[in-house]
Amino acid sequence: MPPPDPSGLPTTGPLHHREDGPRTAPPLLLGPSLGTSLSVWDAQTGVLARNHRVVRWDLPGHGGSPAAFDGGVAGLAARVLRLADALGIDTFAYAGISLGGAVGTWLAVHHPDRVSALALVCSSARFGDPRAWLDRAALVRDRGTAPVAATAAGRWFTADFADAPAARSLLAGLHDVDPGGYAALCEALATYDLRDALGGITAPTLVVAGREDPATPVADARALADQIPGAALLELPGAAHLANVERPAAVAAALSGHFAAAPARPADDASRHAAGTARRRTVLGDAHVDRAADRTTPFTADFQDFITRYAWGEIWTRPGLDHRTRRCLTLTALIALGHHEERDLHLRAALESGDLGPEEVREVLLQAAVYCGVPAANAAFAAADRILTELALPAEEK
Repeated sequence: MPPPDPSGLPTTGPLHHREDGPRTAPPLLLGPSLGTSLSVWDAQTGVLARNHRVVRWDLPGHGGSPAAFDGGVAGLAARVLRLADALGIDTFAYAGISLGGAVGTWLAVHHPDRVSALALVCSSARFGDPRAWLDRAALVRDRGTAPVAATAAGRWFTADFADAPAARSLLAGLHDVDPGGYAALCEALATYDLRDALGGITAPTLVVAGREDPATPVADARALADQIPGAALLELPGAAHLANVERPAAVAAALSGHFAAAPARPADDASRHAAGTARRRTVLGDAHVDRAADRTTPFTADFQDFITRYAWGEIWTRPGLDHRTRRCLTLTALIALGHHEERDLHLRAALESGDLGPEEVREVLLQAAVYCGVPAANAAFAAADRILTELALPAEEK
């Protein structure tokens, strides 16, 4: 079983990002490696942006992103989802290097309906001994990033490439990384372990490894490819940890081919049912979907199949509106029509998942008061207040 998903944690600030390519093209998010900014993807962006809306983002304390950070890799993944939502992006392809790949793996495990295709470059399901990451975090907090910058060349690049202009530029940039942000990310890597969850990934996956990578050895890449169903593996000779920088053309070609081959939206009833079930679990939670499945009878089976394929597999998976907007529209419709049981179900799910915070729910209900009527909004405020109180109680008091 995968570890629980605490991606409802509050974010501490928006991630700095940059967009390239047509805004109408299929979206592709690119995540960087620890110690690098979004410029680590410079060599691939031009190629990928021909057919994708490419969104590159900076880690906390790196590039233009604020340093404040908590919540581990799950918290970082939550911020990436918020960035996608802010850009109106629902389903996206994703590629990440090292820590950026860990974020993509987390998203593919916990939010399979959001990730249409996945590429993991020099990444792992667990990044070595947690004690080493905690020691590095303490070192950087005490002395800044200079000590890790002094040894980064041997981890990031082969000896033949370490003096190349692209390598020198990235190594110099490590000195500009905020020590607090860097240290917090080291601590996130210390607690990251998805080895037992890889079998649940459904997105078409490509794993790319540098054969001379000392940070995430080829054995780590092979473990990813072996455990992720249907994953492909590409091993690049003459490349260390930042394989996409050292072998830019090979990585660009591999990613272009992989994402071009990824399937589009569900095209048949079986795939629509699978996509609908995944989306329904994301929106309403596993417990509700499991209860609905347990209560299904021969008499109600056709109806359950219908709403799973149509409401969840057809409408909720459409790319035209982002996930949080659909949440707000659904709440408004349920308030207007007086569907109290469904209203409360969706209110609770939105708050528990972190898709909507209390302030955002309040704004939805105020808007509903104007257009749906004060009595309907009054009942909704009472329900939301009750749910917020219940969610705030310790488990033993609920």
